[in-house]
Amino acid sequence: MKPIYLDYSSTTPIAEEVQVIMNKNLNDSFGNPSSIHSFGRISKVHIEEARQTIALTIGAESSEIIFTSGGTESDNHSLIGTAFVSKRKSGKNHFIISSIEHHAVIHSAEYLKSLGFEYSVVNVTSTGLINLEKLKKLIKPETFLISVMYVNNEVGTIQNISEIGNICRINGILFHTDAVQAYGKLKISVKELPIDLMSITSHKIYGPKGIGAIYIRKGIEIDSLIHGGSQERGKRAGTENLPLIVGFAEASKLAYSKLEIENIRIANLKKELLILLKPISEVIIQNSIVENSISNIVNISFDSTKINIDGEALLLNLDLEGFALSSGSACSSGSVQASHVLLAMGRDEKTALATLRISIGRYTTIEELKEFVSALLLIVERIKK
Repeated sequence: MKPIYLDYSSTTPIAEEVQVIMNKNLNDSFGNPSSIHSFGRISKVHIEEARQTIALTIGAESSEIIFTSGGTESDNHSLIGTAFVSKRKSGKNHFIISSIEHHAVIHSAEYLKSLGFEYSVVNVTSTGLINLEKLKKLIKPETFLISVMYVNNEVGTIQNISEIGNICRINGILFHTDAVQAYGKLKISVKELPIDLMSITSHKIYGPKGIGAIYIRKGIEIDSLIHGGSQERGKRAGTENLPLIVGFAEASKLAYSKLEIENIRIANLKKELLILLKPISEVIIQNSIVENSISNIVNISFDSTKINIDGEALLLNLDLEGFALSSGSACSSGSVQASHVLLAMGRDEKTALATLRISIGRYTTIEELKEFVSALLLIVERIKK
């Protein structure tokens, strides 16, 4: 049987159209974009065209897009870069993150704490939504930034970005959102939404790995983390990776040109998948509300009060059957740990460990989902016996 990929939220294959433009660029445009000769100028033009393409997808100006190596760097740069400016300019040293952020935000927060900054964590409901009233209560006179992810990478919950951003505006606080799982799947307009900084990446939208960007609203000061050159308007030194940049732009253009029709198709697949899973619904907890989650993620947990399932063993069994998925767990130093997202949502540790994230994408078919559920049913029955 041909392996079936159901881990699109982890990464996506590079689209054929993206590969074509990257290969052409590798052959035709090798000049250093910082060079003033014709080879360099051609490369520079391609970069600025790519920047403009990505800016248009979110309603930004091209000068507000800074290229990075991906979502992790974008998150790090957004938090650390604004923190350094805040402490230097105003002395404010407090920020707020949610309890279900990506580790790129959590570890950046811990790093800043080691440097003398303070941060608070706002909790979420059982469906993964931020408690807005609790968020308001955490704000201090020293608060300079709030960081809340747009779409959670594990359970798919979509946050009320407009409301959170408005809270920030009222209190004179910067708002950063990790939009890695939202970009290319949801319509995002930074002209309409009160977002100051936003992290996006390429490899979640059928583009290459190793390239991402930060949207930085005009007028916001942010320190550089990488020094040595004046590239990216002085905000990120280093010779730009042109093939990755043009690949990112092409993937962005494709994603937004197909956005509506693809969202309808994937939403229908999600509905079908949930129907297919009903025969084992008595031992499954769905970890988000369909109406308030992204269409391509289905996150399910096996209730530890009804069945004892080793999530890692379940994944391995599925892999042996030819299905690639993720779990709600993280492997650290050889030991499997329950997902911090699911624990924050109130799941007990055993249930959190017995979790599957099924993420569907551009190449997923209903036949693949039927094969997956059939295999899952058989594996669960074996475990029950």
